[in-house]
Amino acid sequence: MLADARGNVINGDAILLMVARDLKTRGMLTGDLVVATTMSNMGLEAALKRSGIKMLRAPVGDRYVLEEMQKHNASLGGEQSGHILLPHLATTGDGILTALVVLDLIARGGKTVEELTADLKVYPQVIVNVKVREKKPLDTIPAVAAAIRAAEEELKDSGRVVIRYSGTEKLARVMIEAESESAMKEHSERIAAAIRTELGI
Repeated sequence: MLADARGNVINGDAILLMVARDLKTRGMLTGDLVVATTMSNMGLEAALKRSGIKMLRAPVGDRYVLEEMQKHNASLGGEQSGHILLPHLATTGDGILTALVVLDLIARGGKTVEELTADLKVYPQVIVNVKVREKKPLDTIPAVAAAIRAAEEELKDSGRVVIRYSGTEKLARVMIEAESESAMKEHSERIAAAIRTELGI
């Protein structure tokens, strides 16, 4: 993670945007493509699209990002959490390397982080963690499936619904992203409540 001059946190999505645009300008962004994950904000996808850059989503985890990058010969990938992969510079993610890459593009372009990410409109996003006793497929639980379907139908192109189990803990993660903060909260609470009722500890 980085911070701008005002102390605002600059996460992996903003870093991907800055680096992707810089690589594209220099003809180094293979296929004008960036690999992110299901957790990356819709705002990143929209900002990249305005720059003629396509974004692919991989499951959460740098190993899945790398797999997708190798499949499409992508030169840039990463996670919202700040794990950035630059295979032309290193074989693994490296925080110091990422910081140096961002400092380098700032020095060459003469623009601040704030200026470089000014058009990144971050959609309201919430993640609710629900402790579960078992990791039963969510689409097989009628009440949970119905709550997810209702959210997807209402949000359509103005939001995203990502529900998944943690790979390391007995948790279901409910992620909702939407233009409307009230819709985001309403659907996340409704889905989390359904999971809690059916699978909660």
